[in-house]
Amino acid sequence: MGALHYLSNFCTVTSTRTNRKPMQTVEIKVKMDCDGCERKVKNAVNSMKGVKTVEVNRKQNRVTVSGYIDPNKVLKSVKSTGKMAIFWPFGKKIHLLVLNMKIKLNKR
Repeated sequence: MGALHYLSNFCTVTSTRTNRKPMQTVEIKVKMDCDGCERKVKNAVNSMKGVKTVEVNRKQNRVTVSGYIDPNKVLKSVKSTGKMAIFWPFGKKIHLLVLNMKIKLNKR
């Protein structure tokens, strides 16, 4: 029995997928004027690893991406198309950014 136990240690499968990203939905505001802009943005995001769905709403200038993704990488991918892009609840993000800048300025 000792030999079988010893050999079973070599056959044990261990999981190496401990750092999987959580399922997320990211909304980004992107200025899109035509079908070509829409296609370009959609293709850039669809080519990313972990993306499950991409919805583009040209009227609202909104792109919604779901999957096992990093929101900053999605934003970077959209910006790589040459389009101006920011996270969708942009008022909230910009407000936090401005507050952060004020705090940094006050520390100086």
